[in-house]
Amino acid sequence: MKIRFLALSVLVLLLIFLTNPTAFAVYTRDIDRVRDKGVLDSEDFEVIDEFVRRAIRELVKTKDFTSIARVRSVILANDHSNQDSAAVQYSERFSTALKNRISSALEQAQDFQEKDRKAKVVVNLLILIDQLADLRLLDLAIKECGNENTAIRYWAVHAVTNRRVTEKLNSTDVSKLKLAKDIIQALKKIVDSSDSEIISLIVDFTADINIKQGEQLLVQIADLRIKQYEKNKEDDLLLDAEILKSLYSKMSLLSADKPSLARRFGQLYSYAIQLYISDIKSDQLNSIKKQQLASVLVEIENKCISKLLGIKQTTIKRAIEREDSSALLFAHNKLLGDDSGAGNLVLKLQYDYGKNENGIKLLRPLELPERKLN
Repeated sequence: MKIRFLALSVLVLLLIFLTNPTAFAVYTRDIDRVRDKGVLDSEDFEVIDEFVRRAIRELVKTKDFTSIARVRSVILANDHSNQDSAAVQYSERFSTALKNRISSALEQAQDFQEKDRKAKVVVNLLILIDQLADLRLLDLAIKECGNENTAIRYWAVHAVTNRRVTEKLNSTDVSKLKLAKDIIQALKKIVDSSDSEIISLIVDFTADINIKQGEQLLVQIADLRIKQYEKNKEDDLLLDAEILKSLYSKMSLLSADKPSLARRFGQLYSYAIQLYISDIKSDQLNSIKKQQLASVLVEIENKCISKLLGIKQTTIKRAIEREDSSALLFAHNKLLGDDSGAGNLVLKLQYDYGKNENGIKLLRPLELPERKLN
């Protein structure tokens, strides 16, 4: 009787495992055994393949977010061997299996009739790629960077720009250099059509990646931001602090095109100051935007301007605290230049603001076009 009861219990547990999507998350006996082996054979590879197959299948089929997160956690916990001697074998097989299964799952998602369901599956797979930070999986995320769905695009960009990925890409390895260039090329295509949250991810990436193409991408973003000021279409003003700090960071590199970076830094910072001056006079910004703008101006003066000039600068901060447009304009002109001559920053960094119609270098920033009241 006891034997029959035990057999029945095992059968019930097996049925639960096969039908309950959350049960798989704790069923890791076989993969645990493989992770503890010092040398892997073909049977071990099959165990890895089967583990990944079931995990990705569950990730695609499960709709409950708690269960999905649990599955991802199990995958992440089993993505490496416990033995140094088998680390490379295990990692390569696990990664190959993941790439094959995730690729198939992404294709499968395209056949879903429900757009929300399709988006959730793709997002969950991209979050997994992001958490794994495995360079061998990044081409799957690169393909989704241009997706029109904002959530999919965000997680695709997040996956290819997260700091763990960037640290691995900063290498002299030819394949990693090519991958970094491929990522940047994909990001360049979406800059003009992405929101500030995605741009913020890209800006952080450009600051950390150590290749020339990263600098070029940052310049593209700065130019876009400058045009947005000119068209009165800038949003999330705190983004300017990130861009300006990244430009400042890049200028410190020996290989950097300092005049090009400094020009964008000076013009963007000038537009931000000009906008604040305009608001003091006409009260055209809402309280949140004004607070954001003030924060940007003060932070950049403290963390960038003071270091670039080699002396502590607080004139912009004091003018903002007093809401003194004349003092702020004076500080702007002294720092960035006006019709009377080049500013201290221009002289220090040896840059200009482009050329006029006669081909003469401009030593003062462009004036912010007149703006419509919000």
